[in-house]
Amino acid sequence: MWTLTAEEIEAVWLSFRVGVVAVGLGLPLAILLGYLLARKSFPLKWLVETVADLPLVLPPVVTGYLLLVLLGPRGLVGSIFEEWLGWPIAFTWRGAAVASAVVSFPLMVRTLRVAFSEVDPRLELAARSLGAGRLDCFFSVTLPLARRGVIAATLLGFARSLGEFGATIMIAANIEGETRTIPLAIYSIANRPGGFENSWRLVIISILLACGALLISDRLERRRSRHESA
Repeated sequence: MWTLTAEEIEAVWLSFRVGVVAVGLGLPLAILLGYLLARKSFPLKWLVETVADLPLVLPPVVTGYLLLVLLGPRGLVGSIFEEWLGWPIAFTWRGAAVASAVVSFPLMVRTLRVAFSEVDPRLELAARSLGAGRLDCFFSVTLPLARRGVIAATLLGFARSLGEFGATIMIAANIEGETRTIPLAIYSIANRPGGFENSWRLVIISILLACGALLISDRLERRRSRHESA
């Protein structure tokens, strides 16, 4: 009863692979954008914030559709990757990773923006006064002080990637062994005759993974709050 089938193991492994790549794609840009939004004022900042948050409010299917237009075989970016590098994106696990990175990106940016805004600017000024350059100050002072926020953003992004369905099925389809992540596997199994009763193992795995990520993220947030109040 508790033993996963080969299809379920494959879906779990693919989900972890997609989640890791998605976080790797989105986290560096999320760190940069979170820092800029927390510390800088610049023209059209509201527009940047709106675009960054857009995947939160757009229907995931619409996000997937736009990604398919851009990254499909005839898309502006997708055609370049496929013809020049031989790396098709649409209807592959790469497409699933990109879809997961896009939908999880706003969560990471929001978490990092809060983390950077809570770093005392006076510590950065002290480092600059001692001769540290901007990049050196960021990597040696700002980023380490915001490390709990970075970890929390990573966990939230990974958890959101594991649960992505709508955008993934649009750009990557539902190909067993190639793009069938945990949510797609649950959907596929549940729609088979008698499959509704057989999908509970993946459902439980999804719940446990999501709860684990949220609990760790919440624990980090509480530790940061206690540290600041001490």
